[in-house]
Amino acid sequence: MGDRRSSRGIRRLLAGRGAIWVAFALVHAGLVALNLFAPGLPLGDVTGVYRIWAENAAHGYARMGIDLPWVYPILAFAPMAASLAFGGEWFGETWLALVTVLNGLTLSVLLGQATLSRHRRIAAWWWLGFLALLGPIALGRIDAVTVPFAMLGLLWAAGRPRAAAVLLTIGAWIKVWPAALVAALVVALRRRAEVVMIALALSLGILAVSLVAGAGGNAIGFIGEQAGRGLQVEAPLAVLWLWAIVAGAPGVRVAYDREILTYQVSGPGVDVAAWLTTPLLAVGVASVLAVGIRAARRGAPLGRLLPPLALAFVVVLLLGNKVGSPQFVAWLAAPVVLGLVLRPARFAVPALLAAGAALLTHVIYPYWYGWLLVADPAFVLLLTGKVVLLALLLAWALRRLWQAGNRVALPAHELASRPG
Repeated sequence: MGDRRSSRGIRRLLAGRGAIWVAFALVHAGLVALNLFAPGLPLGDVTGVYRIWAENAAHGYARMGIDLPWVYPILAFAPMAASLAFGGEWFGETWLALVTVLNGLTLSVLLGQATLSRHRRIAAWWWLGFLALLGPIALGRIDAVTVPFAMLGLLWAAGRPRAAAVLLTIGAWIKVWPAALVAALVVALRRRAEVVMIALALSLGILAVSLVAGAGGNAIGFIGEQAGRGLQVEAPLAVLWLWAIVAGAPGVRVAYDREILTYQVSGPGVDVAAWLTTPLLAVGVASVLAVGIRAARRGAPLGRLLPPLALAFVVVLLLGNKVGSPQFVAWLAAPVVLGLVLRPARFAVPALLAAGAALLTHVIYPYWYGWLLVADPAFVLLLTGKVVLLALLLAWALRRLWQAGNRVALPAHELASRPG
C-alpha cells in the first residue's frame, strides 16, 4: 500500500510544472557544463569561429554576409553579435545563456497558461530528454538558436498562422532549414496565402536591409557557399566511403578542408556524389510535397497532416544533406514536439527513433569524434545506425502522410485537433 502511495506521489510530482522547470534547469546546467569543460571542444565553433566573426565586425574589419560571402543567411549574425554583449572573453557563456533563454521561452509557450494537459507534459519531458541525449551540441551551434523559432512556429501554426510565418521566416534567415517548415504550413493550412505573403514580405525586407548595408550579391551568397561544399564526413552518403576506408580501399580517406573548416571524405566518386546530393535533395523535397498536397486536397485535418509533413521535410533535409553536421539532429525536436502535443500515442515511434538518433550523435560527437575521423569500424557502425534511424523516420512520416490522405471517416475529435 505504501509503495502505491509513493508511486502516485512521484507521478503527481512529475506531472507538475515545477518538476518540468527543475528538470529544464538541471538539463541546461549540465549541457552548459559539458560545453565549457568537456573534452573534444564542444563549444569550439562558438568561441573559435563565431566569436572571431563577431569581433571582426565590431572592430570594423569585415562583416560576414555583407563585406564577404558567408555560409549562413544574414540574420545568423544577430545572435553572434549579441553574444559580444559582455566582451569576447565571455562570448561562450553569453551564447549559452542566450540559447537557454530562448529554450526557456519556448518551454513556457509549450506548457501554456491553462491547466497543463497530459499531451503537453509528455512533449515537454520528451524534449528535455532529447536535449540531454543529444548532448552539448544541442546548445553549442547556430542551429540551437533556430530550433526555438521552429518549435514556436509549429505550435502556433493553427491558431496564429501569421506569427508562425514570421517566426519560421526569421528562423530560415538564421539557418535555412526552417524554410521547409514554411512550406509545410503552406500545404497544411487553409490560410496559406497569408503565410506566403508574410514570408515573402519579410524576406524582401531582410534582403533590402542587407543591400542597403552594402551586401550586394553576398546577401544570398550562402546559397553558392553551400552548393560548393564537398561530402562532409558525417553526411549520410559519406557512410559508403567510410566503409570503403574500413575495407582498405585505395585512395579513399578523410581530409580536412581548411577553407570551410570541416572534415570531408575524398576518393573515387566523391565529387560526383557531392554534386548529386543537390538534385537528390530536390527530388526528396518534391516527393514529400506531392504526398502532402495529396493529403491536403483530400481534406486531411491539421492534426493528422502537419506533424508528419513537417517531420518528413526535416528528415529529407537530414538524409539528403552533404554536410550532415551532428547538430542537425536538433532539428527533429520541432516536428516531434508538435506531434506529441497533438497525437502523443501516434507519435511514440518517431519520438523513440529521434531520441535514438540523438543518443548516437552524442556518442560520436564530441568526445570520441576522432575515432570517426580515422574510420574506426565501431564508430562507422554507429553513424550507419544513425542513418538507418533517420531512414526509418522518413518511412514512418511518409506512411502517415499517405494514410492522412486516404478518404476515410475521421472521428470528430481528430477533426478538431489543433495546437493551442
